[in-house]
Amino acid sequence: MRVIIKRLVFFLMLLVLWEVIVLIGIWPESMIPSPYAVYQSLYSGFADMTLVYDLLASFRHLLIGLVISIAIGTGLGLLLATVKTVDETLGTMILALQSVPSIVWVPLAIIWFGFGETSIIFVVVIGGTFVMTMNMRTGVKNVDPMYLEAARTMGSNGADLFRRVIFPAAIPHAVTGVRLAWAFSWRALMAAELMSSGPGLGYTLSYASDFNNMSLVIGIIIIIGVIGSVVDQLVFHRVEEKILTRWGMMSEVS
Repeated sequence: MRVIIKRLVFFLMLLVLWEVIVLIGIWPESMIPSPYAVYQSLYSGFADMTLVYDLLASFRHLLIGLVISIAIGTGLGLLLATVKTVDETLGTMILALQSVPSIVWVPLAIIWFGFGETSIIFVVVIGGTFVMTMNMRTGVKNVDPMYLEAARTMGSNGADLFRRVIFPAAIPHAVTGVRLAWAFSWRALMAAELMSSGPGLGYTLSYASDFNNMSLVIGIIIIIGVIGSVVDQLVFHRVEEKILTRWGMMSEVS
């Protein structure tokens, strides 16, 4: 509860500082609109359902891309962790590709798939796949050898060893991979939608920027940040915390 109060006070102070900057006139309002102007733009956008449709479209793109990236990343991670030659070849390439910003893939996606939803989903998949792959690989490779030896002593080998020991032991890393895949995919989604033909939050952000509607631009940036933070803290962070606690990798907070 104390943390929530601290955060509320902090953001209230930011809001007051923002309003003071606008009143002083350090920058023209065409560059930094007032908090009330941003509120009006957002209210208008939700009232006429524009932002509602944008949110639904963005979440649809994200859900499809994230599910695909998690599936591909899990498979690739298991492959890299179990086949040394693949890890030494394909693994090196995936590690390099992981450092490439998602927006770099947007021109390629447009050339291959045009300006439609397929391009957006492709960029989202690219954004989440590599980080999921490397976390899954790390999870399988870092299984405690003591567990493996104990399982083999009791007659567990092959698929049974993988099902009973290796995969369960890798779950904490897999959950962290899913959390990071969500964050990377969300950023990739916004980058892809900026270049799309709509609908979506990124498209509306680009449209508002073209017409110098800074209040809507800032409003959409706030929406993107709030959604990213809320989903991470209320969903993925809590799930990750529970998994780590259950697996004995984090002490339970009373």
